[in-house]
Order: sequence, then structure tokens, then C-alpha cells
Amino acid sequence: MLTPGEGVVAGVSGGADSVCLLFVLSKWAAENNASIHVVHVNHGIREDADKDAAYVRQLCGELGLPFTLVMRDVKREAGKYKCSEEEMGRILRYEAFEQAAVQVGAQKIAVAHNGNDQAETMLFHLFRGSGLSGLCGIRPVRGQIIRPLLCLERREIEQYLNEKGISFCQDSTNAGDDYARNRIRHHILSYAQEQIAEGCVLHMNQTAQELQELQEYLEGQTKLAYGQVVSGEWRQVPDGGKAQTEQEQGEGFRFVLDRAPFMKLSPVIGRRLIMDLLKQLSPQGKDISRIHIESVMGLFSGEGNRRVNLPYRILARRQYDTVILERAEGARDVTVEERPEEGSREKTEKRPEEKRCEDRGEREDRLCIHVNPDALAGGETIIPLGEGQALGFSLFERKKNENIPKKKYTKWFNYDKINKILTVRMREEGDFLTLRDGEQNQIHQSLKRFMVNEKIPGEERNTIALLAEDRHILWVIGYRISEFYKVSGNTRLVLQVRLLRREGENFIEMEERRCQSM
Repeated sequence: MLTPGEGVVAGVSGGADSVCLLFVLSKWAAENNASIHVVHVNHGIREDADKDAAYVRQLCGELGLPFTLVMRDVKREAGKYKCSEEEMGRILRYEAFEQAAVQVGAQKIAVAHNGNDQAETMLFHLFRGSGLSGLCGIRPVRGQIIRPLLCLERREIEQYLNEKGISFCQDSTNAGDDYARNRIRHHILSYAQEQIAEGCVLHMNQTAQELQELQEYLEGQTKLAYGQVVSGEWRQVPDGGKAQTEQEQGEGFRFVLDRAPFMKLSPVIGRRLIMDLLKQLSPQGKDISRIHIESVMGLFSGEGNRRVNLPYRILARRQYDTVILERAEGARDVTVEERPEEGSREKTEKRPEEKRCEDRGEREDRLCIHVNPDALAGGETIIPLGEGQALGFSLFERKKNENIPKKKYTKWFNYDKINKILTVRMREEGDFLTLRDGEQNQIHQSLKRFMVNEKIPGEERNTIALLAEDRHILWVIGYRISEFYKVSGNTRLVLQVRLLRREGENFIEMEERRCQSM
């Protein structure tokens, strides 16, 4: 983590962990000719935060260490970028540490995460639905950031401070259950330590270390696969004056994957390779999830040239014996939005222009899928749903007097009436359909009332996929469509949506039998 003579910025809040870090670093620096510069960030949230800053300043004076106080308005910044105060506080802290490291010429930034933080992070990522990267938890070293206390449990840190007679501050925000991590700490991890396995924190940290080693091995194997499968090429950027900016954003660059060697890769390496390539094509490497990976993986199987539209105008297309990934003009944008638990303070909308609020770990999809029907002409776009099912979207112009058939698993909608991006998701509060009453007038009926009238069992109602425009349901998949969106004699464009099922390596049309749950 450190070599003699290096400069270190230490993030010290005044809590037990950071105070312990301060004393450990101070002793090491004195023995190894290193310099320590302390940075304390006041988030402007707690009324007693000034006392914490004053205490850290006092400690630095006693230890003879330089001290910098950074004031940040976390509430205002969180509101501005529409993310949680917890996440924004973390972002602003690291920004302050990095700025201080540049100003004082420090090579490392030390923060005070401990083994309990590691266990809480692993559980948080696991519950949220994370890949291997998220389950690896917190790394002891990441770039210039070091975490010297990650090998210690919180109880060991407090015991050390008590034995040395060193006082520390109590952060009142850690006592409540406002944040998801606090709830994990107070109710889940504490219960596991007391009732399941006393050494669970140690065991989880050992597992994290093994997963990090596995992650590093897989990263090496993925790099080898890249050399066997992938080639890349530049295309002319329309505005030559922006070539450097376009390059940074993946514009004008494409990856060409040779199908034959790709099919010989293990699925694990194949998915990781696709993930890495898509992240290179997306701004800041964000908003790529499992459902996008599976969409691209499906292009390698079966025959025929097909395409998949992904976030940030990334287009994946099958071209004979290759699959091409590129950022392309004219490709529609499909975004995926995480839906946090009810009552969560995590943000619920991702805005590409507000990327500073994104989590650093991988995100998987307990998700809803946003589908923009524009630019669907020219073929069917297939969106996997999971559980071996998918939806196929296509757009065509209706011929005069053309009859629209009736099928249970293929539906046709009046595209002229669709004004917003469509969403494939589960039910939400306020959902409704348009039905006809006894006098054939169109009326709105709540989705809940519709499900009751259809005698859909309560335990099944949250498993039925819906195609929706905002709160207006176009199709309760496997049941009926809304009267408002039905094709009429005046319809010019028709949106066709097919429910498909996987058979072998391909998706085929669902038989006329009851829809499986999504």
C-alpha cells in the first residue's frame, strides 16, 4: 500500500474508524519518512458536524499534521443531480481527497473502510442483484486509494482506541435506518453475527478476497479472448474537428467479433468480453446490464443477419460470420432503469448527462426495459425478458382494408397513438387500461380492478409482464390489450409485438397456450 517517503492524504471524519486510521498512519509515517495531510469533509447535513471538524483539527494539532477542512452542501448537490445524499456524500468526499492529493503532491489517498464495511457492501450488492465485480466488495487498493484497516473488524478498532484512551466522534446519521447500508448493519449483519455464525464478518472478508482473485484471473482470460476474437477499426467521424471527443465516447469506432472462435469460448468469458466491449462504447462505461449482454449473446446463435439496439445508440448486429458492435447514428436508444425497493433513497432515474451519481459497481437487472419504437422499421428487434422468454418488436405500414388477426401472443397496436417511450415492466400503483362499457364507450379501469375481474390469483399479479406507455397499459401480456391502442380504419402505422420463447439457440413464436410468468 505504501512505500517509505510517499505522501498520503488521509480522509478523517472523526469517527472511530478514521481516527484509528489517523493514528496508525501517523506512527507509520514517523518511522518511514512519509508525509500525512488530513482532509475533513463537512457535508452540511448534521448540526453537530462542526464539533467533528473541530475535534479532527485538534487531533492534527496534537500530532503535528497539516489539516484541511472542506465544506460541501450535500443536500443541494444531491437534489441537483437527483441521487441520494449518501451517494452524493461519497462522491464529494472522494473529489475533495483527489483535489487535495494534487495540491499537496501526495501519491496515495487513505480511507478508513473496515471489514464490517466490506461485509455490508457484499450484502448490499448481493441483495440488489450484482455480478461478480459487485460481490468482490471493496478492494484494499484501487489506483491511488488504499484502505489499511480493511483487514480489521469494527470491534477490533474500537477495542484498540479504548485501550489507547483515544476518544472519537459518533455520527448520528449512522444510528438511524434511513440508508440501506444502515439497515443491513443494524438488522441483518448483526443478527447473522449473533444468531448464525459469530465469525461471519471474517468469513465474508475471506470470501471477498477469493472472489477478487477469481475476478483478476477472469480479467486475464478475457484479455486473451479479446486477442482471439476481436478486431477494431476506425470509421470517418462526420465532424473531423471533434475526432478526439468522439474517440473518447466510442463514436466512430466498432468492434468486429469473429463468430467461430467466440463460440468456442466458455459462456462466462464470452459474457465478460461482451460486457467489456459495450462499456468501452458507452459514455463512462455505465448503464450496461445483463439483459443487454444476453441480447448480444443471442446474435451468435442461429442463422440470419439480425440486430439489437442498446443504450447510447450502440448497435449490435450479426453480419454473416461476424457480430459487430458500434456506436451508430440512427440507432435507437434503449435504456434500462433500476427500480429500487419502495422507500429507498436511491435515485430512480438515470440521466446520461448526470453520470456523477452512478454507483461504481456492476448492476444487474431487476429491471424494467424501455423500448423506443422509433426506427424499428427494417426488421424485428428482440428484447429478452428472462425465464426463456422475449418480446419481438416490429413496425410496418398498414395496407388499406388489411385485416388484423386475433392472436393471444401476438398483438398489433395503433402506433399513431403512441407518444412516449414504451416500458416493459411489472405492475405499479396507478396503472390502468382503457376498456369498453356496456354502451361501447371507452372507459378507464384500474389494472387492479381488471385483475380482480379476470380472477387472476393475487400471488400471480406481480409476475405478469406489462407493456405500458407511462401508466397506460397497452397489453397485459397473456391477457388483453387496451381499447385505446387498437388498430382502426384510420391507423397508418402498426406496431407488432410478439411474445416469444426460447427453443435451443433461437427464439420462436409462443404457442397459443397460457403465458408463462415473466
